[in-house]
Amino acid sequence: MALNCGIIGVTNTGKTTLFNCVSSTRAESSSFAFSSSKSNLGVVAVPDPRLYELASLVNPKKTTPATVEIVDIPGLTRGASHGEGVGNKFLSDIRNTDALIHVLRNFASPGGMAPTPEADFWTLEEEMILGDLMVVEKRLERMALDRKRGSAPDPEELSLIDSCKDLLEKGLPIRRDPGLAGAPALRGFTFLSGKPQLLIVNNDDEDEVLPAWDKPPEHTEIMLVRGRLEMDIASMAPEEAQEFLVEYHIEESALDRVIECSYRLMQRISFFTVLNEEVRAWSIPEGSPALEAAGAVHTDMQRGFIRAEVLSFEDLQQYGSFQEAKKAGQVRLEGKEYIVQDGDVINFRFNV
Repeated sequence: MALNCGIIGVTNTGKTTLFNCVSSTRAESSSFAFSSSKSNLGVVAVPDPRLYELASLVNPKKTTPATVEIVDIPGLTRGASHGEGVGNKFLSDIRNTDALIHVLRNFASPGGMAPTPEADFWTLEEEMILGDLMVVEKRLERMALDRKRGSAPDPEELSLIDSCKDLLEKGLPIRRDPGLAGAPALRGFTFLSGKPQLLIVNNDDEDEVLPAWDKPPEHTEIMLVRGRLEMDIASMAPEEAQEFLVEYHIEESALDRVIECSYRLMQRISFFTVLNEEVRAWSIPEGSPALEAAGAVHTDMQRGFIRAEVLSFEDLQQYGSFQEAKKAGQVRLEGKEYIVQDGDVINFRFNV
């Protein structure tokens, strides 16, 4: 399943401009609040040079990269946790994402309004915290009612929910406690403030400096982009785009930087398969066993799993072909508990 990242922010931050940068689409953008209540969706390829180097060695008929879904969620104003503006749809769309890309305006608005990126960040952060607190309080109320009816609550869930409540009542996001944010027992709650978050400060074309923060957020990465400039560059021919990248000191495209950071935040890795004349990259959580990786390719492979033939990408590079790597003893047979490593080239043996 593709990683799903939601682009969020208060209104008029340049979210849709960034969406256009990373998805190579041209979704409608506007400087008017509430101009749209519809989320834009783009599916983008994960940039990975290893995939195409592997394809050059194998010469397949088809080469398929891993993908990431990017959702441009309508802008937010204060009060979303109580359903104001497009708040209900906004919070619902956030709950369906795996990670958040939070865009902050650091350029003067068309009306000349000065940017307030730090204040904008905390506006949205507070709304997500309030939204989560409402969910936690409702769950605790239900547990108390069940207890009165003679049904004891699950001790683990109760302890975790109480821990969430303690954080949220202090105005702190659940992601502040990584163990709590990642607890399997809480996965179904899809807490807003527990999702990994990448902050993108959207600057003017000539501004290459991040703004100073009085109260910088914790457990959050911060990246600088120049959205309008990079959207224009993304629409250029490769040769022309390269000239502008050099002139404006942009070492990597917005797409590459956003996907790399999203992968890191979500602790994702890629492995490769060569199957039916197709070379393909697959995205899975770091630490996944071979059995789960097989299921990412096809449920039959997981159901009838026998062994995984594994070759690291680096060894394939060194020996130049599967056959030569196999002669050198570099192709390994691994069982279902083997932890897949980033860059593994895997052939799953299975029988159904």
